[in-house]
Amino acid sequence: MKLRRPWAQNAALTAQTVREHIVDDPVQLALQISRRLPVQARSALGNGLAKITNRGGGVLETIGHAIAGDRERANQTLDDAVNVDVTDRRARASRRIAHLADVALSLGQPDRAQEMLASVPRAERKSVWFAVASRIALYRGDHGGAVEFASRHPRNESLAKRMFGEQQVFAGYVPELPAESSYIPRPGSVLHVLTNSAPHTSSGYAQRSHSILKSVQQLGHEVAAVTRPGYPVQVGVPWAAGEDVVEDIRYIRLLPATLGQGLKERVDQHARLLAEEVRKFRPAVLHTTTHFTNALAVGAVARAFGIPFVYEVRGQLADTWASTRGPEALESQRYREFQARELDAAKAADHVVTLGAMMKQRLIDGGVPEINISVCPNAVGVPFTDDPPGQADARARLGIQPDAQVVGTVSSIVDYEGLDLLVRAVAKLAPTNPKLRLHIAGDGVALPGLKVLAERLGIANICEFPGRVQRPEAIWHHAALDLFVVPRRDLSVTRSVTPMKSVEASAVGRPVVASNLPALQELVVDDETGLLFEAENVDALADALSSLLADPERRAKMGAAAREWVKDGRTWSANALTYEHVYRELTR
Repeated sequence: MKLRRPWAQNAALTAQTVREHIVDDPVQLALQISRRLPVQARSALGNGLAKITNRGGGVLETIGHAIAGDRERANQTLDDAVNVDVTDRRARASRRIAHLADVALSLGQPDRAQEMLASVPRAERKSVWFAVASRIALYRGDHGGAVEFASRHPRNESLAKRMFGEQQVFAGYVPELPAESSYIPRPGSVLHVLTNSAPHTSSGYAQRSHSILKSVQQLGHEVAAVTRPGYPVQVGVPWAAGEDVVEDIRYIRLLPATLGQGLKERVDQHARLLAEEVRKFRPAVLHTTTHFTNALAVGAVARAFGIPFVYEVRGQLADTWASTRGPEALESQRYREFQARELDAAKAADHVVTLGAMMKQRLIDGGVPEINISVCPNAVGVPFTDDPPGQADARARLGIQPDAQVVGTVSSIVDYEGLDLLVRAVAKLAPTNPKLRLHIAGDGVALPGLKVLAERLGIANICEFPGRVQRPEAIWHHAALDLFVVPRRDLSVTRSVTPMKSVEASAVGRPVVASNLPALQELVVDDETGLLFEAENVDALADALSSLLADPERRAKMGAAAREWVKDGRTWSANALTYEHVYRELTR
């Protein structure tokens, strides 16, 4: 089928996205663009910018070190640049300090950024100063402060409007659409409303969505999916078509020429555009996922058309947001309102699906009736349910020595995964384990820093960081390992949210070594399918790895038990029966 590509709308959307990012957060835009580059190109770009020492007043140099993953040198460069500027009270220097504060914020240092802004005399505070102050307030979770600072300079009018829209939605705004009394749904049809999807995103979220759609379709339901307005153009795919078909699953794109200004307008726009697709597809059930803004749009459409909707809680996104900001974020306005809106979404839905026992209990504690909650854990399908590749074949395919002892992961590389702990544990074991190798497949914001850490610990020569791998290749990276490691940090989000990749590792027959956290206790039977170790304890992780690497027979026994555990109920075909039951009860 020839796919229609709305080039004019996509060009307008791309221009709007870039324009808004330049106003909202130009430093973060530069970092996000760099993260979409291949690993080698990203390192080359970062190191190239880091060599620019006589232009940009240290801003470009600092960003370069950040892109390359060298936070230590980024901080030192930032210090040097600030020390020069504090002695220079020209207006240009004041603007430069504001830009440097923006860089400090991008490095996760809001206090430092605040101090830098405070050093600028009031008379020299221009539009860029107030824009950065607004971003600092939002980073801290202070919606009121973000709106107030953005509103204090006329050049920041667009930024102020977007900050105000975000404040409104987090404060409890609920969109409404006119009732459509003549609507007649098609029995057995389900429309999923997603944040992102294959083929443009290969995250665990997209993989889970596709697996659900395929498994439900195989049971006889007519299914399709609609992604959020602007996706995937907003994430760097300006050539996107109006629809993609992946393994017979339709993914419909909402690509208007212009997106609404601010979160409130975009929620309203999402509801209107979704209503148009509902009129075409005529689903009997709508099914959406975290976070709550999806549920706001879907709930408005469901009420207007008189059809039920399912809300699938796949994460604790308020906790994910707070995990990058320190304990004070847990007391912020944004965190409190984020949690409240997620519970509102779950209570408004006709049924809630979630991933595990811990997440279910949090919903019950928040007031969602237990009878309205079903658990569909992360699971596997083909090829993981087939006989897995042999380790020798996998290593030959990936160029890994057949007699090596390989530990690692296949994952999104973000800070809360704690993969720096794994790098340190390998460095601790390497001197007495000459065959030890570390293999970390995946990409994310923390990847450059892991590579720098490996260099500094002197183990770069035994580390492999192949970057993002395509979905069909993931199973080979699993199969090449001796041990799959999940060293997640002890945070609220990691204590409750279960990952997907460890289930895939278990399906391939690999023991899983994981932090001893409640969510991971749902995925690893300690001393049967793997080992649990004290979270954030390098010595405990090194001991767990060492004990299993020294005992091949024990590893093989654990791997076999892990594969049986997956086959016993962690498959998408098993989950599909739960989804079918939910849909049937809602449309009875």
